[in-house]
Amino acid sequence: MSVRLGLQARFLALMALALVVVVSGLALMLHRQDRMQREVEAVSREALSNAVGDGLRRRGAGTVSQLTESLTNPLYYFDLDTIGEITAVALRQPGTRYVVVFDDEGNIVHDGSDEIPSYGKRMDDALAYEAVAATGLHVQVTDTLMDVASPIMIGQERIGGVRVGFDLASVKEMEDAAVADLRGRLETLGRRHSWWIAALGLGLLVLGAAMLWSTQRWLVRPIRELADSARSIEAGDYDIAPPVSSRSDEVGDLTRAFGRMSRSVARHDRDIRRMAYTDALTGLPNRLAFREALDQRVLQLQGAGEPLALLFADIDDFKRVNDTLGHDAGDEVLLQCAQRIQEVVALYGGRDAVLARFGGDEFVILTQPGMGGSIRSLANDLAQRLVETMRQPVVVRERPLFLGMSIGITLFPDDATIATQLMKNGDIAMYQAKVAGKNCQRFYSRAMDQAVERRVTLERELRGAWDRGELSVLYQPVYHLSNGRMVGAEALLRWRHPEHGMVAPSVFIEVAEQTGLIETLGPQVLEAACKDAVRWQERRGDKGPLFVSVNVSPRQLRTTTLPLVVAECLERTGLDARCLHLELTETAVIGDEAQVSRLLAELRQQGVKIWLDDFGTGFSGLSHLRRVPIDGVKIDRSFVADILRDPDDLALTTAIISMAHSLGITVVAEGVEREGQYNLLRERGCDLVQGYWLGHPLPREEFESLLG
Repeated sequence: MSVRLGLQARFLALMALALVVVVSGLALMLHRQDRMQREVEAVSREALSNAVGDGLRRRGAGTVSQLTESLTNPLYYFDLDTIGEITAVALRQPGTRYVVVFDDEGNIVHDGSDEIPSYGKRMDDALAYEAVAATGLHVQVTDTLMDVASPIMIGQERIGGVRVGFDLASVKEMEDAAVADLRGRLETLGRRHSWWIAALGLGLLVLGAAMLWSTQRWLVRPIRELADSARSIEAGDYDIAPPVSSRSDEVGDLTRAFGRMSRSVARHDRDIRRMAYTDALTGLPNRLAFREALDQRVLQLQGAGEPLALLFADIDDFKRVNDTLGHDAGDEVLLQCAQRIQEVVALYGGRDAVLARFGGDEFVILTQPGMGGSIRSLANDLAQRLVETMRQPVVVRERPLFLGMSIGITLFPDDATIATQLMKNGDIAMYQAKVAGKNCQRFYSRAMDQAVERRVTLERELRGAWDRGELSVLYQPVYHLSNGRMVGAEALLRWRHPEHGMVAPSVFIEVAEQTGLIETLGPQVLEAACKDAVRWQERRGDKGPLFVSVNVSPRQLRTTTLPLVVAECLERTGLDARCLHLELTETAVIGDEAQVSRLLAELRQQGVKIWLDDFGTGFSGLSHLRRVPIDGVKIDRSFVADILRDPDDLALTTAIISMAHSLGITVVAEGVEREGQYNLLRERGCDLVQGYWLGHPLPREEFESLLG
């Protein structure tokens, strides 16, 4: 006869087995807990010792590196007061036993004290020999002391060094205190776990008894009701009222989950719609939501005689934020800007104003005047307040950023009566605000369409200008200041339009850069200049080679093929790589210094020289001389123009020359238009010069006539 076991009997047997397992596991866990505590304490002590040691090493390396940079000039000029101030600050740091500045022979220059009792004495301690002989950052460790030393260099010349000693006794005390604290925490945690384990065992017994009593009463009927609800949901009836339960167990959770499920379907539909119409970063309406709002407003206002203004706003120079600080900082800037725009629109946007983020750093605003108000006046006032608000610095990561905003304004129905045309007009007006100098507003006008058309025409005609012979390469000679001899020339691209005459390089180069044509024109100019340079060498014979310098655009630097393009051009033309100089602007380097440094290193391996053009006008100035591999800098013409009457420009030019020479970098001055400028630059030690006083840009034939 087979014995039938019901759910209650099976559950009772299962609970008894579980109790045995729990008791056995409890004893094992208590035993393992004690052993684990001892192992954790040992491992923690070792890890803490390693971590503290590594941290102290990093701190020492950072402190000595900072002292090395700070003490270079004071030690070079033997400024004991400044050396004393710097070393005294370092000596006051916790755990620092001594700070010693010494000369190249190991004699003490300063020890951070006021009297400097050890001044002039030779360091003779056990660690002194290696500290003096160190060629870089050098760390020595004893039982009670860590000595970190580094030489102090001026260029390639060693002028002395600095040593910092850190006391290891405090580190040992910190380790012991941390381990003792950890031991106490582990003991407290162990007692807490023991109580929780005991409570768990008791809870299992109570739960088993309760389940035995409630199996039939609280399980079968709810399961049947839930099955009926599941079939209704399966049939697509999400609005069905499921069984209601106030129970707090799994069956109650399941019952309530069925109720929530039907309601969540409608809520998810609303959420999806909101996500489709909301910008994820700022929480503002997005492009799709704004376009629907604009279509609805235009449809309502057509024939009603009420005006509407559309403001197309773009944050100025926002790309620089992403390039220099990263996209996370860019998102933070966008959030702050969006908040400012919201506040201004709420105060001055008029009734029913709509603000949306159109994408990237672009925002759009719809506004309507109040009763009897002027839409043009309202839009202009709102735009002015937005511009004024965006003039205030945005602080990101404790760094103030000055951005600005360009705003284009178009009016309905004066400028257009359909939404698509309004959007186009607003975009055109915003572009004209950018052209006007940024950080301003411009109303749309019919003339703007003509300006856009002229730009499109200019782009189209520029595409075939090289093949039609309209583009030519001119050469401006470069002279050596010491002997007045011509040593090379800069290649300059010029465009003679058959109808409009000479087109300014600032106009067509910008178009080529923005449209990508520069990636075609750049290699063409490079090859033409290299071919001409080969002819120069043939004409000069044994008089010495002339170099040719060619400008490289920021867009060309953003590709990784520039070294290959240059190598192939040199191979086809036969020009010696040493006779080719590539010029790039400082602002082009800022975008991605790491990639630019790699590209320039490859070019220099080929033998090509790298010059930094318009030097001093970028964001970082002399800092690039240390981080980017270059051979020469060209002082911007704006400094050279005023060196005869502006002491500040003269001082800056002199400093650039001195700093560049200390790093072994050639200095070129461009824009020399007076004899006085030439003589003054020669006195200050400038290497090369070019400018209208020495020679205008010339066609190839006229330039070659100078070679004779």
